[in-house]
Amino acid sequence: MELYEETVDSQVLFEGKIVRLRKDTVRLPNGALASREVVEHPGGVCVLPMEEDGTVYTVRQFRYPFGRVVEELPAGKLDSPSEPHRDAALRELREEIGAQPEEFIYLGCLLASPGFSGEVLHMYLARGLKFGEQHLDADEFLEVRHADFETLVQRVMTGELTDAKTVACILKAKEYMSREAGGTK
Repeated sequence: MELYEETVDSQVLFEGKIVRLRKDTVRLPNGALASREVVEHPGGVCVLPMEEDGTVYTVRQFRYPFGRVVEELPAGKLDSPSEPHRDAALRELREEIGAQPEEFIYLGCLLASPGFSGEVLHMYLARGLKFGEQHLDADEFLEVRHADFETLVQRVMTGELTDAKTVACILKAKEYMSREAGGTK
C-alpha cells in the first residue's frame, strides 16, 4: 500500500501575521475521504551560541500560549518561506543577544509538529562570538542568560528545559562536538 494522501479540496480558514490555517479534504490510501487541518508557517531557526569556555547564551521570554516564561536558545521565524535559513539565524542571533559568530555550523532541521503544522526549524551552532548591540523587535521582550553547556544538557535530561527546538539543538550540538572531538564529524 502506498502511504500517500491526495488533496481533493483545500479551504483557507484563517490568515494571520505568523500562520495560515487551512482545512483540506484528502483521499486516503484506501480511497476513503478524510479532513486535515494544516497550520502553514514560514519556518524558523534556532541558534546555540557558545563561547570557547563552554558558556552558552539562552533567552527567557514570556510565551503567551503557555502563560509563563520559557527559557530557550535564541530563535525566530523566517521572514518568508523563501528567506535563506542561514540568513535568518544570523539575524536572530544579532537581534536577540547582539552576537556575530566567526564559525556557524548547520546542525540540521526538525519538523516542529508534523501532525498539523508545516513548520520546519533549522538549527545552528555559533562559535567565535563577537558582541555588539542587541536589536530586539518592538514587540519582543526577553532576558539574556548564560550557563555552562554541560549544565544545559543536564537540564534537558531532567526535563527542566522543555522547548523542543532548544532540546533538539542542544542534543545535536552535543553529538556534533563529540564527533568533532573524535575526528568523525
